[in-house]
Amino acid sequence: MKQACWTSALALLLLSDAALAQPTIKPVLHGRHWVAVTGKPLGATAGAMMFAKGGNAVDAACAMLGATATMWDVLSWGGETQALIYNPGTGRVIGINALGVAPSGATAAFYKEQDLTYPPEYGPLAAVTPGTPGGLMVMLAEYGTLSLADVLGPSLQMAEGYAIEAQASRSIERNKDRLKQWPYARSVMLPNFGEAHEAPRPGEIFRQRDLAGTLQKLVDAEAQALAAGKSRKEAIYAAYDRFYRGDIAEEIVRGTQEQGGLITMEDLDRWEVYQEEPVMVTYKDIEVYKLTSWVQGPVMLQALNMLENFDLKAMGYNSTRYIHVLYQVMSMAFADRDFYYGDPYFPPEEPIEGLLSKEYAQSRIEGIDWEKNNPDIRPGDPYPFQGGENPFLHHLEGWHPDTEQQTSDAGYEADFYTGTTSIQAADAEGWVVSVTPSGGWIPAVIAGRTGIGLSQRMQSFVLDEAENPYNVVEPGKRPRATLTPGMALKDGEPYLSFAVQGGDSQDQNLLQFFLNVVEFGMNVQQSVEAANINSFQLRGSFGEHESRPGRLLLHDATPPWVRAELRDMGYTTTFSSRTSGPITAIYFDRENGTLWGGASHHGEDYGIAW
Repeated sequence: MKQACWTSALALLLLSDAALAQPTIKPVLHGRHWVAVTGKPLGATAGAMMFAKGGNAVDAACAMLGATATMWDVLSWGGETQALIYNPGTGRVIGINALGVAPSGATAAFYKEQDLTYPPEYGPLAAVTPGTPGGLMVMLAEYGTLSLADVLGPSLQMAEGYAIEAQASRSIERNKDRLKQWPYARSVMLPNFGEAHEAPRPGEIFRQRDLAGTLQKLVDAEAQALAAGKSRKEAIYAAYDRFYRGDIAEEIVRGTQEQGGLITMEDLDRWEVYQEEPVMVTYKDIEVYKLTSWVQGPVMLQALNMLENFDLKAMGYNSTRYIHVLYQVMSMAFADRDFYYGDPYFPPEEPIEGLLSKEYAQSRIEGIDWEKNNPDIRPGDPYPFQGGENPFLHHLEGWHPDTEQQTSDAGYEADFYTGTTSIQAADAEGWVVSVTPSGGWIPAVIAGRTGIGLSQRMQSFVLDEAENPYNVVEPGKRPRATLTPGMALKDGEPYLSFAVQGGDSQDQNLLQFFLNVVEFGMNVQQSVEAANINSFQLRGSFGEHESRPGRLLLHDATPPWVRAELRDMGYTTTFSSRTSGPITAIYFDRENGTLWGGASHHGEDYGIAW
């Protein structure tokens, strides 16, 4: 078996050299002054408009965030935002935590009384508090240069009416029966109610008058504060207060509770955006940054710590041996995610120091079976690697991948790849922003007459401590989300900024994107378009949190000998021409002082550079 793996490695290495000579489907974006990339062409245009006004990368990122939320791509204004920002003035990477929290009354006992195994996927009881408006305004106030009126200008115009694209039109039509359950969503999303096609048709002017009114209230609050002599930052925070403590908040609460939701004025008032220190590991002297355990970001860092011990390039790009080690390492990292990750602002304290230690990584890879897949990979014990004792060893003894199949493969994969969008922005001053916002995707409950679609992130909590003692639902707590922007520095300067949409696949895709650049010499566009593998051995973060041990997604172009070798190793192989979500990225060319932007061809992601 080992000889077969190395034979295929040599063949794949030769194939990868040939592949690198092939042109990409989309071109690299080359910019000297700035790059703006996000999930839709109109969204990228909103970012470019901010650069044209003299704004920086933070201004552009905020405008793209607002535009994509207005377009429901694949989020809305009541969703959540998480970001990494490189500040050239300090040389530091800052984390932005704008994930909503469980509302009052959202306890494990409450959901169990509804005969639920997890909080629901959809509806008013799936809603956490809105985070995206607060995240946008905090990023803009603290690190941007333009006014809120400038940055919300594209969003406000679009809310008043824009030509809807086919993807959103199809999504609304596909989910119209569920949308009809919620009166405010029905009135906004189904303008052709009663006709055969009730959603807005592709190219039809889609109007969101209530949302336009809400955005105008934010702009008015800023203008009133400026007229009263407040500073730019104070004026933006005045708009923040109107959203979370004023008349907008009152209508969110009224409209949510009318439809059976739990959000209160106290929940909105107490919620806050955290500016925090991201976590970081080095991979071959490259500093790789991720947000901490309230999202899945440390998974990629754990995987890099393990993979640093192998000569990946010698294995060959997507050889049998390379795919096998990726799958085993990702399975170990995700098993740790599924048991140890949660909101660091709530007890118990996550063992993040141990999880990210090089010694712990070394101990984990000692158990790799090089001959076959291990379908029963479990969480490790990181506590000894931070000088502590594990308080939950009794739960680990009975923990195993959940193999009970409760949904069809199609339904399972739809949950697995639950969408969002991503945002990349960088400028000549050195500001870099990577964002993975999400939540409030179609079909979403709309909160009264605000036009604000509520997040469905409650479903990522668990109700049983034995499953994950760090992520049991409590009022005021953030669910452990999948959203995971990335950033890397080399020699203290920005090297890569990257993100992807796609639920539980995100850090799998970003890990391979990073290795494509660092190990296999691909440029940024080649790397975002390259074939990935996807493991389904982890516990899903949506729906029924299912797992499919041994299930492996490969690209259609995978050679027959690799397919056969992997099947012999116990993998259940599936194939697709699309093996990742749409990856967006920026590479920083220090030699020439330029920016390289990439947006994969797997979706409608689009970039503009100058």
